[in-house]
Amino acid sequence: MLLVCRFVAPLPADLLPRARRALELLTAADGCVGGELGRAVDEPDEWVLTVRFASVDAYRRSLSPFAVREHVVPLLSEAEPDTSTYETLVEARNGEATEHPSLLA
Repeated sequence: MLLVCRFVAPLPADLLPRARRALELLTAADGCVGGELGRAVDEPDEWVLTVRFASVDAYRRSLSPFAVREHVVPLLSEAEPDTSTYETLVEARNGEATEHPSLLA
């Protein structure tokens, strides 16, 4: 499962430390595969936070700890409205792609 959150933040100082803390907390959770914060090259005020989880349940469990509810949930609530979660259907590493069954089926 892939969590994608988009932000508009004119100053990195406003977003960077909060996103870093969110990534630290979320990636410490069981079932979290990893995450990253990126900045748009052509629109430097636009940012994207992505976090990959092994399952929907892992994502939901990752939101339970108090520190996550205190630091991560408020940050996610500030994301742009098109923020969403996606199921991973194909992933590729080292030149090889692997298909995954849909969670919706």
